[in-house]
Amino acid sequence: MGIAVVTGGTRGIGAAISIGLRDAGHTVAATFAGNVEKAEAFRAETGIAVYQWDVADAEACATGLAKVEAELGPVDILVNNAGITRDAMFHKLSFDAWKAVISTNLDSMFTMTKPVIEGMRARSFGRIVNISSINGQKGQMGQTNYSAAKAGVIGFTKALAQESAFKGITVNCICPGYIDTDMVAAVPEEVLKGIIKGIPVGRLGKAEEIAALTVYLASPAAGFMTGAVLTINGGQYIANG
Repeated sequence: MGIAVVTGGTRGIGAAISIGLRDAGHTVAATFAGNVEKAEAFRAETGIAVYQWDVADAEACATGLAKVEAELGPVDILVNNAGITRDAMFHKLSFDAWKAVISTNLDSMFTMTKPVIEGMRARSFGRIVNISSINGQKGQMGQTNYSAAKAGVIGFTKALAQESAFKGITVNCICPGYIDTDMVAAVPEEVLKGIIKGIPVGRLGKAEEIAALTVYLASPAAGFMTGAVLTINGGQYIANG
């Protein structure tokens, strides 16, 4: 079993992934950006180590990952899950809101992966799982920034997978649909009802369902799967990639 880093790993989908990897026998480091109280509660409840830094900050990522490796060991598994939204119709969208989402959701593919990729190459093993979104596949009204960033995650995954395969590193991407998390729960009730009506299975997804797929992709059993874009959205949007 290996050392796994999960960004945004103390809440929502990220928390479920951290717990799933822990239960599979991995040593997990869960990163978080700002909510110290919730992160400490997560650490106390799960026993999973937590580390605070901003995934949009390249220097902070390099420093933070060096600390993880010094305390836990070389990173074998990286789950790029951290993400934010700053929704607005494009004609009302500010550049600051655009930049914030691109920096956290897309630049983090570079800032988090760059510090660990050479170690993975040297050891001829690595598992990188990038969390995109249904809205990176189909687009979403009011989310040009988020959709652009999450579509970029898909392209990053496919390119890095080709570069890394011969070194024993797999790179895959999961595109969740609407998952029952605090973020989705904050949507107005009538809007949420409309969303669920559009999901053929008739319900929101569960964070544990995303975690189970991530655990598989991080496992030795997934060694022949790389560059994949895996859609898990209850049939709301059916895509080939």
